[in-house]
Amino acid sequence: MAARTGRTASEPDLGVLAGRLLSAVRQDLFTTLAEKGFTDLRPRHGTVLAHLSKNGVRATDLSRLSGVHKQVIGTVVDELERLGYVERRPDPADRRAKLILPTGRGLAQMRAAAAFMAAAERRHARRLGPETYARFKLLLDDVAEHQRRRASR
Repeated sequence: MAARTGRTASEPDLGVLAGRLLSAVRQDLFTTLAEKGFTDLRPRHGTVLAHLSKNGVRATDLSRLSGVHKQVIGTVVDELERLGYVERRPDPADRRAKLILPTGRGLAQMRAAAAFMAAAERRHARRLGPETYARFKLLLDDVAEHQRRRASR
């Protein structure tokens, strides 16, 4: 099979590489957040926190953006609400819907996570060179979007 795909048995495939990257970023991020006082957050909370907006977001949009079932998103939002990171409010555009908004603690976590990600991006850009890193991100985004469209058919 390795011959048909153009890779050897020792070379990791796309899924393995993507998983390694996600796992390493997630571990580093949540370790850093804990060091900054957000010790009650767990990696599963990232399904919501990664897509949270200061203006609020609907659970259905969180589900679509994260690729996680809406019921799972609801459970994670419940946890984050109990921990004081988010609150639910009626959506002014549709009173039947609820918006999930960050609290003050949620906004502080968002700032800490954004600072972490900016530092990680700078570190990788220095290591690879800014042009190579920018190209890598464009290509990774293209591959991810292509795979997402294929999976949703």
